[in-house]
Amino acid sequence: MDRVAFTIFGLDVMWYGVLMALAMIICVFIALREGKRVNISEDDLLNLAIIAIPCGLIGARLYYVIFNWSWYSNNLSEILNFRGGGMAIHGALIGGILAGFIYTKIKKINFFKMADTVMIGIPLGQAIGRWGNFINGEAHGGPTSLPWGIIVDGMKVHPTFLYESIWDLGIFIFLWCFRKKKKYEGQLAISYLILYSIGRFFIEGLRTDSLMIGPLRMAQVISLVTIIVCLILHKILLKKKK
Repeated sequence: MDRVAFTIFGLDVMWYGVLMALAMIICVFIALREGKRVNISEDDLLNLAIIAIPCGLIGARLYYVIFNWSWYSNNLSEILNFRGGGMAIHGALIGGILAGFIYTKIKKINFFKMADTVMIGIPLGQAIGRWGNFINGEAHGGPTSLPWGIIVDGMKVHPTFLYESIWDLGIFIFLWCFRKKKKYEGQLAISYLILYSIGRFFIEGLRTDSLMIGPLRMAQVISLVTIIVCLILHKILLKKKK
């Protein structure tokens, strides 16, 4: 499939970018809808989106560059070449969460309540965005004989982008159904981070393009750390609620 969606003023617009933009719009729409239910103002949500989305994109790029520094150190001009590829969802989450934390502290808004409102739609956005990997022929796994394998460079491989897309869609459905039953502010955000990390840990083991830290797959390390931290935070917040 052609990676270029369309061309405007001589500039190729890639399907990956189109899907990412669509994912962000949907995430903002869901946050605005949820915000009405939980009494968070539309202005605060839109202001946060204006801040958090760029921070998330910068975080995604920096994360990728840092863990590929051996190459970028010799190609410094490529660091800001976003169109050349190289983004990491963990970096996006770190950048977006930090921006959200700072914004809510300045505006004196409950951070965990805001996190629940904003992050409920993120897994749906991820489910959509992963299809950009399919179009680019990336983020796939190693060889497989399974009937749902896809052909990349003449080899049948695991469609790990599809595994994660399905997993993320399932997380979104769960969070949407559970959102009115949560026991404390922050439970939706914590549940998302735990569930996503569990799926990512196992899916990452199948991928062939993992960012590495020594002999370890960085995404698996981050996933394990996230699960541990979130479980501790869950116990603390649940205890405070009681």
